[in-house]
Amino acid sequence: MGSEMDRADVIIVGAGHGGAQAAIALRQNGFEGRVLVIGREPEIPYERPPLSKEYLAREKTFDRICIRPAQFWQDKGVEVKLGAEVVSLDPAAHTVTLGDGSQVAYGKLIWATGGDPRRLSCAGVDLGGVHAVRTKEDADRLMAELDAGAKRAVVIGGGYIGLEAAAVLTKFDVHVTLLEALPRVLARVAGEALSQFYEAEHRAHGVDLRTSAAMDSIVGENGRVTGVKMQDGEVLPADIVIVGIGIVPCVGPLLQAGAAGGNGVDVDEYCRTSLADVYAIGDCAAHANAFADGAVIRLESVQNANDMANAVAKAICGNPVPYAATPWFWSNQYDLKLQTVGLSTGHDQAVLRGDPAARSFSVVYLRAGKVVALDCVNMVKDYVQGKKLVEARAAIAPELLADASVPLKEMAV
Repeated sequence: MGSEMDRADVIIVGAGHGGAQAAIALRQNGFEGRVLVIGREPEIPYERPPLSKEYLAREKTFDRICIRPAQFWQDKGVEVKLGAEVVSLDPAAHTVTLGDGSQVAYGKLIWATGGDPRRLSCAGVDLGGVHAVRTKEDADRLMAELDAGAKRAVVIGGGYIGLEAAAVLTKFDVHVTLLEALPRVLARVAGEALSQFYEAEHRAHGVDLRTSAAMDSIVGENGRVTGVKMQDGEVLPADIVIVGIGIVPCVGPLLQAGAAGGNGVDVDEYCRTSLADVYAIGDCAAHANAFADGAVIRLESVQNANDMANAVAKAICGNPVPYAATPWFWSNQYDLKLQTVGLSTGHDQAVLRGDPAARSFSVVYLRAGKVVALDCVNMVKDYVQGKKLVEARAAIAPELLADASVPLKEMAV
C-alpha cells in the first residue's frame, strides 16, 4: 500500500450509540487491529435519548451522558476522529473519502450514521428559532433560547421526541402548543389507549395539544420566528418552534456506491450490506425483523443500535451470530416512565391491563391471538415479565391478560 494512504482494519462511520458500541464490542471480542471511528460532531460519543429528556431539562450534564469517558477510548486503542464526515466510498478500492478530500483505506467498514431530522417542506423552516432535537448542539441552542427568555413554543410532531420536549418545556414555564397532523399522538407506534392517555396527561400539564392539525407555514420577522400559521389562517405565536417529525437515514454515500437500499440501506441477518466488507447498523439499517413477521423495517432505538453493533463485531471476529434481538424502547415524560417491548405494528387486538386513571397500567398487543408487544406505563414488573410472553409469542386469553391481579409470569406456559 505504501505510506501514501492512511489505513484502518475497521473504519466505523458514525460516533453515536451504534458506532461506539461496535468499537467496544470489537475489543471485547478480541479484535486487535486498528479501529478508527469517524464522527461528524465535535463531541466524543454520547447518549442521544437524554437530549430530549434529562439533558434538555438540565438534570444531567454532558459528562454524565457520554457513553464512555474520553480516556476509555485511548485505553482501548480506539481512534476517534471527530468533526469529520465521510462523503463517499469506493467499494472496489476499499476506501472512504472525507469532506476535506482526504482518503482512508479500510479492511471492514461499519456504517453507523443514524439519520438527520426530517425537515418540514413549508416556508419559514430556516428562520432563527426553529429547532430540531437530534444533537447536543441542537439541545444547547434550545437551552440558550430558554435562557434568553423564550416563553411560547410550538412543537410540531406528536411522536416521542415532540412529546418529551413538550414535557421538558413545561418545567420551564413555557407555554407549549403541540401540533400532530394525524388524528392522535404516537399513532405510528402505539394503540389508541396509550395515545389517549398521553394526550390527557399533556393537556393536564397545560399543553395546548392539537391533533389532525393542518399547518401552513412558519412565519417570522427580521429572520426570526414569530409564529406558526395554520391552514385555516390562525397564527400561533411562538418564540421557538421545535420540529420532531422523524428522521431521514444518512445513507447517501452508500447508495451512491451501489449498496442496495431505499429507506435506509438493506442488510442481511449479519448486518452485511450488498457491498463486500461493508456492514450497516442502527437507525439507518433496513433489516428483516422476526418481531415484525419478517417485514423489512428500520428500528430507531438504542437497543437496536447496540445489539446490531454486537452482531457485527462477532461477525468480523469470525464468530457470526444472526441478529435476532427483542426490540425494546423507553420514554420519560413528566413523572411517567413508558417501557415498550416488542413491535405493536399490525396488531389486531389491544388489551388494557390496569387503570390509566391510576397512572400505572399496561397495554398488551395481540396479533392472531398471540402476544406481540406491550406498552407499560409505570409498570416495570409487567415490562420485565411481558418480555418473555413476546419472545414466546404466547397465546393467552385476552380476559386473562386484562386481569391485573394475575402476574404475567404466571401466564407463561
